[in-house]
Amino acid sequence: MTMAISRYGARVLPNTEQIIADVAARGEFLEGPQVAQFEQAFAAWLGGDVRAVAASYGRMAFHYILMALDLPKGADIVFPALTFWVMPEVARAAGFNPVFADVDPLTFNMTPESFARVITPKTAAVVPTHLWGLPCDMDGILDLARQHGAVVIEDCAHALGATYRGKQVGTLGDAAIFSLQTLKPLNTYGGGMAVAHDPGLAARIATLVAAEPAPTEALVKKHLRLGRMQRVTIRPNVFSFTLFPILWASAYLKWNPDVYFWEKIRPLSPLPMEYRERYSNVQAVIGLEALKHLNEWTAVTQTHAKRVMEILRPVFGIRFPEVPDDRTHAFYQFCAYLPNRDASVLACLKRGVDLETLHVDVCPHMAIFGGSKAPVPGADATTAAVQIPVYESLTPAQVERVAQVVAQSAAAR
Repeated sequence: MTMAISRYGARVLPNTEQIIADVAARGEFLEGPQVAQFEQAFAAWLGGDVRAVAASYGRMAFHYILMALDLPKGADIVFPALTFWVMPEVARAAGFNPVFADVDPLTFNMTPESFARVITPKTAAVVPTHLWGLPCDMDGILDLARQHGAVVIEDCAHALGATYRGKQVGTLGDAAIFSLQTLKPLNTYGGGMAVAHDPGLAARIATLVAAEPAPTEALVKKHLRLGRMQRVTIRPNVFSFTLFPILWASAYLKWNPDVYFWEKIRPLSPLPMEYRERYSNVQAVIGLEALKHLNEWTAVTQTHAKRVMEILRPVFGIRFPEVPDDRTHAFYQFCAYLPNRDASVLACLKRGVDLETLHVDVCPHMAIFGGSKAPVPGADATTAAVQIPVYESLTPAQVERVAQVVAQSAAAR
């Protein structure tokens, strides 16, 4: 039987369970010296003379950055219209006003031009999001921000390992956030990292983090348990008999089970108590080991994406971002447009290849941000896109199969 291929894959250390057991045996499961060591190693890996501070979530890293910057309350913070709803909601919960700039529908990113259209005297910060792992055009965004006295906070949740003009993302602006969730480029089963250039800003972020309570064993074990369940269920030999039949049936019934996989959209003021814990030592130990493999994982994913592009490029009607010469793409997701998207997705699913339709949000249309019905042309266009599996744990044969199935299904449309 041909195994089904999941839309997601996790980067997993083969000795994860042994690492966890060893840390617990040392009595350093929750607190220990490896948190500081991981922060130092993460900053050194990025380069660019930055300091990194670990947090319980990427969103909390963002919260601490906002608090440490001491921006005027009620000021505008510019986000791309296409982003994960949590980021602008964290800003609003912190007392700021989210403003949305449209995106280029082919790169999925905010552009200097769209940023320029929404700048006002109230603009205090901008959050360029390197969506799916492709860096934004940072020089233009940085120039505009400097002209208007706005702080630049990079959202690198998808983009660890991507570069812009020879520099790692996260070292280009004033500060940056990274996510360390199970499916992200560096997997420590939850957590995040705040990065800053200015030593004073970094010290204030670290002080805010240190004031949070120590992590609880129950919550850390829950993160590890859920992460293990995720990484096991998306392996082809397990996915084929668990989630895949549900997705296959739901496609025919026109029912979307994705709503059960994602976090409930809700106000985040006050911030949930489970957010407010420090990063655990066991996760840091996993992170230290994973950093040693990051370059290799990124290179494999990029090779997979290159092969998919070679196969898809001749197919009429398929479009995907071409990577500019001055940057590299981490390919957290390979996002593309297929002719007759829903029919193409169903055709791929019938042949055992699971494609994700866009899972980030067009925020201006969401009720939590006012539910505007005014068109956001670039972001609205992206709702026709899909994500094609190219993740590191796929074999070359599986990548070939994914690309051929997508190409044949799209060509038939």
